[in-house]
Amino acid sequence: MHVHVAHPDGEAKFWLDPEVELATQTGLAKHVICEAQQLVEDHLQEIIDAWNKHFPG
Repeated sequence: MHVHVAHPDGEAKFWLDPEVELATQTGLAKHVICEAQQLVEDHLQEIIDAWNKHFPG
């Protein structure tokens, strides 16, 4: 399970399981990646619930 994060300067992909971890990124400064990862961690359950609703089964 993963999530994509879009930013005007680039994008990132984070794995969600077994823990939130940066998979790839393009064009983002380290501090932007850290902020994005924190947002993913803060909203992890919401993201998982949305994933499961979108991809049932």
